[in-house]
Amino acid sequence: MVHHLKTASEKLKKELLIYRAVSKDPRTPLISRILLWLSVGYLLLPFDLIPDWIPVLGQVDDIILVPVLVILAMRSVPNEIVAEHREEAGRVTPGCIVISSRGNRSLVRPFP
Repeated sequence: MVHHLKTASEKLKKELLIYRAVSKDPRTPLISRILLWLSVGYLLLPFDLIPDWIPVLGQVDDIILVPVLVILAMRSVPNEIVAEHREEAGRVTPGCIVISSRGNRSLVRPFP
């Protein structure tokens, strides 16, 4: 069980790195960038479309809306861009964060 949680956590970190890189790539369509930032903003803002104090529905909107925004954003990004960033994320050592990326070289530092 712990191993599965650790694996899922590592996959989530890798996907977040990919989404971050895609949103900063100048070749990414503007609508995709906006949708990715809206999904992050929705998670971070203190208000929801449906308040969290309403049982079940308050949490369901977070669980449904954010993945839908991310899926819509990633569908409009060309596959070459996503593949390039997935490959780059695969080269990053677990437990490290990419500070900057220039061409084929990445500056990486360990998590604090």
